Amino acid sequence: MKLDTVAGKKVLVTGAAMGLGKLFAERAVREGAAAVVLWDVNEVALKGTAAELSGRGSEIHHNVVDVSDRDAIAEAAAAVRDAVGDIDILVNNAGIVRGNTYFWETENRADIDRTMAINALAPMYITLEFLPAMVRGAGAARVLNIASSAGLVSNPRMSVYAASKWAALGWSDSVRLELEQAGHEHVTITTVCPTYINTGMFDGAKGFWLTPILEQDEVVDTSWNEMKRGNALVILPWTSRLNRALSGILPLKLRDLFLDTVGVYHSMDEFTGRKK
Repeated sequence: MKLDTVAGKKVLVTGAAMGLGKLFAERAVREGAAAVVLWDVNEVALKGTAAELSGRGSEIHHNVVDVSDRDAIAEAAAAVRDAVGDIDILVNNAGIVRGNTYFWETENRADIDRTMAINALAPMYITLEFLPAMVRGAGAARVLNIASSAGLVSNPRMSVYAASKWAALGWSDSVRLELEQAGHEHVTITTVCPTYINTGMFDGAKGFWLTPILEQDEVVDTSWNEMKRGNALVILPWTSRLNRALSGILPLKLRDLFLDTVGVYHSMDEFTGRKK
C-alpha cells in the first residue's frame, strides 16, 4: 500500500533524543504526523528534543525507556497505547556499539548482554508490541529497522556488535517475508544497513576504499523515503553493496584478502566511540 507522507499518522522512534533518531522524529513532525512518540534512555537530552519539537503541529510524547529491559518496553508500550492509541510507523533506531578489542580481550562481559539486548532483542520486543495492531488494521503501516553493514560482512574488533546486527537483519527481513506470505500488504518492513555514520557513536572508526563516513542527513533521507515506498532493504553506500556481493561470490580467502586490502578489516583499529 502506497504511503506518500506520514501526515496524520502516529509515529514512534527509539533512540530519539539525538543523532539519527532525532532527525527521524523531526522528519515525522515536518510531514505533519498526528503524534510523534520519542523513546530514549537519556532523560535530559530526551526532554530537550521533545521541547524542540513541540508546538510544530504534531502531538509530542516522550518516554524514558531502557530498551535493554523487556519489562520496561512492555510498560512503556502500554503507556503509549493509552496516550495515543496504536502506532502506524515504528522506527527501531536505538543502538549501542562496543569495540576496538579482540573478542578474547573483553573485560566487561555485561557489554555482550547489553549489546545483544539493545541491538537485536529490543527491536523484536518493541515490534511485537505494535505490529499485531498494524496487521489487524487497514491503513498503511511501516516498520523501519536500523541495522548495519556490519550485519552483511564480518569485521574484526566488533564481533559482538556484528553478531547483534546479523541477528537484527535476519529477523527483520524474515518478518518482512512473513507479512508478504500472510497477505498483509498494507504493512511493510524496511531494514537499513549503513556503514559508519558521523553521529559520534563510531568516533575513531575509519572509512575505507571509496567509503567515507556517512552524513546523518543522507542516511535519514534515504531510509525515510525507502520506508515510505515499502522497499525491503537499504544498503549504504554502494560500496557496501559491492562488498556484500563479492563476499557471496569469492572464496573465503579471496574475500578476506579483498576486504583487508580495501580497509574494511582495519576500520575499527582506532575506534574510541562517543565520549561520555
